[in-house]
Amino acid sequence: MKSASSGDRPQRYLLFYKPYNVLCQFTDNNPHTQGKSARKTLKDYIPIPGVYPVGRLDRDSEGLLLLTNDGILQHRLSDPRYRHPRTYWVQVERIPDDQDLNPLRQGIKLKDGKTRPAQVQIIPEPNLPERNPPIRHRKTVPTSWLEITLTEGRNRQVRRMTAAVGYPTLRLVRVSLAGLGLGALNPGQWRDLTPEEVGNIARSWLS
Repeated sequence: MKSASSGDRPQRYLLFYKPYNVLCQFTDNNPHTQGKSARKTLKDYIPIPGVYPVGRLDRDSEGLLLLTNDGILQHRLSDPRYRHPRTYWVQVERIPDDQDLNPLRQGIKLKDGKTRPAQVQIIPEPNLPERNPPIRHRKTVPTSWLEITLTEGRNRQVRRMTAAVGYPTLRLVRVSLAGLGLGALNPGQWRDLTPEEVGNIARSWLS
């Protein structure tokens, strides 16, 4: 999988567990947050020059982020035409029943158009590292967890979808992308993909 834009640089494919409250970029361009109050960025965790995120995760979202200097792979995984699945574990306010989630499975109308049908199911609370800072729980409002798989990546899409059916998102963790999972990584950790993993992504383009 050689990219014409990579020149003679060795191609790198990194899997990163992005923590909460970290910008999905290497520099904080907001002049009001630079200096002592600068927000954390990918540069605080990843010392590899020349790699860039495939897609993005919002600052208040957590989980799997793929970074590479392979422009072809970056395009293929980011372009919605290729419908690469991405799966999220989502903590929401209140407890939906199965019927409440059907609009998400059928595609729901948002301001930027109707979403593609998503795979959605209610799941037990997953075993995740504690978020820092933790979610603020309200004693009078129960919470529940959903597993949502999308084949598109609009801006803050999961949060807008759950809000549209009356179940606001409290915590959002991406746990897989294009067949890759977090595995044993903890927040703030990263690793190189294996040659087999890179090959599996390439083969998925042809399926």
